[in-house]
Amino acid sequence: VQFVESGGGLVQPGGSLRVSCEASGFMFSGWNMGWFRQAPGKGRDFVAAVDWNGVKTTYADSVKGRFTISRDNAENTVYLQMNSLAPEDTAIYYCNKASTDLRGLWEDDHWGQGTQVTVSS
Repeated sequence: VQFVESGGGLVQPGGSLRVSCEASGFMFSGWNMGWFRQAPGKGRDFVAAVDWNGVKTTYADSVKGRFTISRDNAENTVYLQMNSLAPEDTAIYYCNKASTDLRGLWEDDHWGQGTQVTVSS
């Protein structure tokens, strides 16, 4: 199982960014997927999740209405579109398998390197 995140960078407050995660080593289309983030000095938190066929999505309250998760099963890739970014969104963003209730992580394993998102003027 492998996850490769990309697309992070430096963006000004109010800006937008889309991060991507390509998965391999398992049947991607059969799994719920999620995005998680870890801010400096803090633990890794749930951000968003999407079910196996891309129909149902859930979001942390802090990003609801600003972030959109989606997936392309043909490309084994999950995306996170982030709009109206704020300094408190600064973190390393990771993808991984999501739990069956789409509220958290399936298992605390197989983390990729993540992609750094920094929101600053």
